[in-house]
Amino acid sequence: MDSIDDESIGAHEHGFKKYGAEGLIASSVDLGWSGLSAALRAHDRGVIEYQGALSQAEICVAICPSNSLVTRLTGGVVDRTIQERGTIWLSPPGPREVLLDLAAPAPQMLHMCLPARHFSAESLGIDVGYSASGSLRYQRSFQDPLVAEIAFAIVSEMRTQTAGGRLLVETLAVSLAARLVQSHSGLSPDKDLEQLSHRGLDRRRLTRVREYIDANLEGGNLTIAQLAKVASLSQFHFARAFKAAVGKSPHQYVSGHRLERAKVLLRRGDQSLLDIAVALNFSSQANFTRAFRKGTGMTPGQYGRSFERH
Repeated sequence: MDSIDDESIGAHEHGFKKYGAEGLIASSVDLGWSGLSAALRAHDRGVIEYQGALSQAEICVAICPSNSLVTRLTGGVVDRTIQERGTIWLSPPGPREVLLDLAAPAPQMLHMCLPARHFSAESLGIDVGYSASGSLRYQRSFQDPLVAEIAFAIVSEMRTQTAGGRLLVETLAVSLAARLVQSHSGLSPDKDLEQLSHRGLDRRRLTRVREYIDANLEGGNLTIAQLAKVASLSQFHFARAFKAAVGKSPHQYVSGHRLERAKVLLRRGDQSLLDIAVALNFSSQANFTRAFRKGTGMTPGQYGRSFERH
């Protein structure tokens, strides 16, 4: 089992210990994601108490409003807020003793766990120091439109998997880490991150990346970390530079090419739908079917049969 699997399972076990099994609506544990673990939960009114150490940063985002008074007590700091859509609570890594009091049910709360490696120079492209994740501020609840949009996109992907969903989540994880360091930490990397976000991707590096994607659509390692390595860029820099050069994000580009490869395999007709789904890195045949229908307007079976008649 690799470190990414360990991270995902560790975050899942943390969520189980902290919140229990009840109220779990959806989880990333079986989706094959790397770089971020997520669980969508419904919480009943009442008190939640937790004492332990967080190995990853935990970000909780209210997906829908409940107009509930939420009280959080930790480290002697009391935070009271009315839960609105997009309300965010941040918990940096480290030992924590937390008491949460919900005055009314919270029907949809997304809990995200972000590993420390996303706060590295390799990921962000700037040297923010070894303890960057530890510099995150344990602050009161807040609103941040970018963090909220990242959370909403993750919930959408959990509910309906897309052709490039894993790459999308990895890109979102990098963006989330950059945003937290930029706006919610004791560091001041704003200028460096802003400069990186406006640099382009030269033709030579872009060609390398495109060739790598084409060669690895079936069973290959199409992660944001690997694509950034091929381009010899940080993950944060690569994601923005690729979109600036191509006009599409990495996951949009890969999704489109993955569906085109699926069409080729379906027209060839010598593989089962399950084999094609596995080859193109979908977590199940059902998710492959949903993504294909969303992208083409027909199921893989319907598309394949349309060519049998010609």
